[in-house]
Amino acid sequence: MSLDSLRVLAHPLRMRILSLLTGASLSAAEAARELGETQANVSYHLRRLHEAGLVEVAEEVSIRGGKARRYRHDPDSGRRFTHQRPEEEQLLAIALAEELRRRTELRRADPRSSMTDAELWVDEATWGRIVEQVRELSALLHKAAVPPRTPGTLRVSATISLFVMDQDR
Repeated sequence: MSLDSLRVLAHPLRMRILSLLTGASLSAAEAARELGETQANVSYHLRRLHEAGLVEVAEEVSIRGGKARRYRHDPDSGRRFTHQRPEEEQLLAIALAEELRRRTELRRADPRSSMTDAELWVDEATWGRIVEQVRELSALLHKAAVPPRTPGTLRVSATISLFVMDQDR
């Protein structure tokens, strides 16, 4: 994955589009309405995400004599962004931090919320179990995603970043 491809994720609207398209296949017009953006703007960003391989065309539908593409995001497509050069991982971390900041402004009180931060030392076996559990939780969360505003659902946020740190710095 090139630095240019990774920069696709650096735009905050693209991060929101990816999240939106995890639970539903949407056209540019449908996504624009949900995000409060123009169709032209969302269409441009969808093309960039498609070129980077982060969204795929789920279906083409006929609308008023034309064709509309509905896109979806496969959360596993982001695995290509792991194990990148430090400057690339830094770009991704900045984009994730900015998206977390935006979402935190929308946070409502709920006793089930959880937040943690840690820089610590653990043995390799424990680390391996933790990473596998987080991958399982992530897969469960993405699989459970449904279209926005589905009755009986909650709008939730999840941002998880696990990595081994350089021991010498």
